[in-house]
Amino acid sequence: MLGPRVWSSVRQGLSRALSSTVGGWASGEGRKVDISGIYPPVTTPFTATAEVDYGKLEENLHKLGTFPFRGFVVQGSNGEFPFLTSSERLEVVSRVRQALPRDKLLLAGSGCESTQATVEMTVSMAQVGADAAMVVTPCYYHGRMNSAALIHHYTKVADLSPIPVVLYSVPANTGLDLPVDAVVTLSQHPNIVGIKDSGGDVTRIGLIVHKTRRQDFQVLAGSAGFLLASYAVGAVGGVCALANVLGAQVCQLERLCLTGQWEDAQKLQHRLIEPNTAVTRRFGIPGLKKTMDWFGYYGGPCRAPLRELSAAQEEALRLDFTSNGWL
Repeated sequence: MLGPRVWSSVRQGLSRALSSTVGGWASGEGRKVDISGIYPPVTTPFTATAEVDYGKLEENLHKLGTFPFRGFVVQGSNGEFPFLTSSERLEVVSRVRQALPRDKLLLAGSGCESTQATVEMTVSMAQVGADAAMVVTPCYYHGRMNSAALIHHYTKVADLSPIPVVLYSVPANTGLDLPVDAVVTLSQHPNIVGIKDSGGDVTRIGLIVHKTRRQDFQVLAGSAGFLLASYAVGAVGGVCALANVLGAQVCQLERLCLTGQWEDAQKLQHRLIEPNTAVTRRFGIPGLKKTMDWFGYYGGPCRAPLRELSAAQEEALRLDFTSNGWL
């Protein structure tokens, strides 16, 4: 159960979040936080003995900090958050906040399976420096996670969160899409500012943009593979695993889309599709971390049960980058 101190913190934080601008990112009086832009979902570095390597984490952040990202997503799917303890999740967010300039937005993944645990984790993430919480859909009992259940869950979390909430739909990992009707209802909540949609269905993204157009609600694409298409239907940015290795190129694609240079954007997008698929759907986090090693970052091992790539997989991964001119 939430103790008296936590409940007090929740109430005070919620009052602050809803009555004032948050960290300077509100776009005007009475408006929600602006989350537009590109975010790399930060990986969690581990030592050879599977301990979190905070030194390597800070080194990676300093290198990634040279690109014009809007901010960073911490403890999302690429951060291997299901494999971390609660204290490790909070310590990673705290270390990232300390390493980042204040003008970089920190979106922290605070999703847990129960509503109560998610509220507690969200409050704790706020206390260690998160600017907004990215809350993945609970999924273990996915057969019962209908619109009513998910609306209730997210409403309770947003009611009690001292920081803005970003919805997170990632069906490849959870086995369920956050239904569009639920997104539309939740977009009306004053403390829910947007959604990260990783499903790759551009018609769905466009429909969400269309149906929430009267709300102060923003949509982030969940992958660089459909970033151009998402911008074309009204998304305002992306959380892109590929930005961990091709940060300049993903930010360039953003600029080309925002300035209407669609022909150049199309050419660049085409060259990012295979590398993006390689570090997401095809080879996952082990592929992303191996690629980070090639590009001068620390990727290192994953935590078990994730395993490193085989030699054949590593060769195929490299080909997806070399054939598109990135290695």
